[in-house]
Amino acid sequence: MRFNISVKNSSAKTFIIHKCHIIMKYVNLFSIASLLIASCSSNNSKPVNKDSVTTADTGKITKTANSSVASSLCFLRTEGKSSQDSTSVELVIKDNKISGQMNWMPDQKDSRKGTLEGTIKGDSINAVWSFMQEGMKDTLSLKFKLSNNELSQKPLKLNVTSGRDQTDESSGYTLNYQVSNKVQH
Repeated sequence: MRFNISVKNSSAKTFIIHKCHIIMKYVNLFSIASLLIASCSSNNSKPVNKDSVTTADTGKITKTANSSVASSLCFLRTEGKSSQDSTSVELVIKDNKISGQMNWMPDQKDSRKGTLEGTIKGDSINAVWSFMQEGMKDTLSLKFKLSNNELSQKPLKLNVTSGRDQTDESSGYTLNYQVSNKVQH
């Protein structure tokens, strides 16, 4: 889109161009925000054979004989004095496979954003989180439980030998997520 503006005063012309740039910036931001909100604002269940149903409002999976349904569930966990630290999880479940994304966003620290891939058996989920942090790619094995209206995760602990985080297998599922209508970016 091109506008021909006939202005004799160069400072007025600069002002008009500056205002156009600001307006376009807001149009772009609005478009991006709209896409983010729409990406997980509805129950994305896509029945193939109508053999399994996952409801976004409860997170409960009901399976029957031949499961071939893909569904998307979003969860959010906040922590800190003012709930300023957040972790969001989107799970896409089809048959016994899990995919999706997980974003850990602590306040004023480097975030970890990436994808989840794994399996679900009953209410237990084993997944590998592939993420970027400080420009470096890394992975973590995670364990979740999905029941009723929440997602629970086993916490991570530091392995002093390797210097890396790992799932604390001796701990229970103590990190609790609530159902959310979108993934935080």
